[in-house]
Amino acid sequence: MKKLIECVPNFSEGRDMAIIKQITDEIEKSEGVKLLDVDPGATTNRTVVTFVGTPDEVIDAAFKAIKKAQELIDMRNHKGDHPRFGATDVCPLVPVAGITMEEVVEYAHKLGKRIGEELGIPVYCYESAATQPVRRNLAKCRQGEYEAVKDRISTDEWKPDFGPAQFNESIARSGATAVGARDFLIAVNYNLNTTSTRRANAIAFDVREKGRPMREGNPATGKVVLDEKGNQVMIPGTLKGTKAIGWFIEEYGIAQVSMNITNISDTPLHIAFDEVSAKAAARGVRVTGLEIVGLVPKRAIIDAGKHYLVKQQRSVGISEAEIIKIAIKSMGLDDLKPFIPEEKIIEYVLEAENKSKKLIDMSCTAFANETASESPAPGGGSISAYMGALGASLATMVANLSSHKAGWDDRWEEFSIWAEKGQKIKDELLFLVDEDTNAFNKIMDAFGLSKSTDAEKAARTAAIQEATKYATEVPFRTMERVFDSFELIKAMAEIGNPNSVTDAGVGALCARSAVMGAYLNVKINASGLKDKAYVENILAKGAEIEAKAKQLESEIMDIVNAKINS
Repeated sequence: MKKLIECVPNFSEGRDMAIIKQITDEIEKSEGVKLLDVDPGATTNRTVVTFVGTPDEVIDAAFKAIKKAQELIDMRNHKGDHPRFGATDVCPLVPVAGITMEEVVEYAHKLGKRIGEELGIPVYCYESAATQPVRRNLAKCRQGEYEAVKDRISTDEWKPDFGPAQFNESIARSGATAVGARDFLIAVNYNLNTTSTRRANAIAFDVREKGRPMREGNPATGKVVLDEKGNQVMIPGTLKGTKAIGWFIEEYGIAQVSMNITNISDTPLHIAFDEVSAKAAARGVRVTGLEIVGLVPKRAIIDAGKHYLVKQQRSVGISEAEIIKIAIKSMGLDDLKPFIPEEKIIEYVLEAENKSKKLIDMSCTAFANETASESPAPGGGSISAYMGALGASLATMVANLSSHKAGWDDRWEEFSIWAEKGQKIKDELLFLVDEDTNAFNKIMDAFGLSKSTDAEKAARTAAIQEATKYATEVPFRTMERVFDSFELIKAMAEIGNPNSVTDAGVGALCARSAVMGAYLNVKINASGLKDKAYVENILAKGAEIEAKAKQLESEIMDIVNAKINS
């Protein structure tokens, strides 16, 4: 698997788009990386940039952007509502695919060392890249902000991990930079129906993990309670893995609770939203919506959508797009500006950049025309997978209709579970529609290899065998996945909404035909394989699945016809 790292540098400029453009240009012209998002904020005077790529290329692009920010941003003139201590304030690296956190830490140290040595910027490593436990917390590294850099870097306690430890003219311009390695961090702002920063801060203190100082008497003005070591005693907030403050955003004319969710496993996005909403309501304030800064992992939005569907006692076995729509409306993600999933969800952005033409993205008419053309693909294998997807979809529809049927409210969860299973099978089969065509193309590519020498002939023969084996396995996977749908189809014929029993019946016909069609492709492709033991085994398994599918289709049709006749 290709190694991918996400980099999310925050630059201390959110108003001058010419400066921001020059910085992001350094990223865009770098090989091996893709700029995903640029999110400037005028009130915070800060821009959050997100890009992704292969590790060495990400490190190089980050260095170039930080160098350009050093040239263009003078921290002596910087004012903004967000805590900051450098022109490039923070530069976290996030593992995306094929790479461990330990490896990302090594890259963070490599980047920090280069920034410190080549640019002369003091660098602090935080989160997983921290060289000392106290430095894991970004707030500790940035304590006192830019104004404290001059005094802090020369102390033994806060000597930078990389770069100079004596203040000079260059550092006066650039400030310091925090380079980290962390899991996905979601930066969110909760929109409030108030202009009061004090109220926003109170809500932030209620929920953030750190909480608020314990006080004697009046909780706002009373004397701060200290422990025996002279440290403040804190009343913890209700949300683990969160940091939050309140502020007023002039461009929107409202106060917000600004939060970083550093661990979405401990505190999912929807749980944070519900808790902030509850604490706000207790103070007479309403959360009108949620603003996500930068990009967000898809699972955070999907989990949120399912959470709100369950609260409504609605089936979660609906399409991904519908689940996302529920999440957007439930959390007011479009309160201040449109929330466009293709631009805000990291997986969708990456898919769009790497998107090749897919059969399943075609219209029904275009898919039929492509099948009918002189091109040999898509063929019977892809059509079989698609028939199976339609069969599973019909049964899933029955489950969703049953979940929403009047008078069956106490059974919504039962049918939701069935519908969710059906969605999973449907999605896997849709993937196999294109994968069957891809497998066929791999065979064609193998036959096109050179055969000028004995070595090339041997390599070509091996490639053909490998591609043919894969082209046999793909329709067999289709058989297995389609067979899984019979349990759902039969259940919907037996216990589902009786008004939709014929839909379950048609689903069974689709599934039976899909299994038989896929098996034809298993047999024709297996005939070209030299590994006879493998061929004998997969054909025997396929024959067994086909026989069981025919039997189940017959049983389901008996149920369907009996219900029609009754």
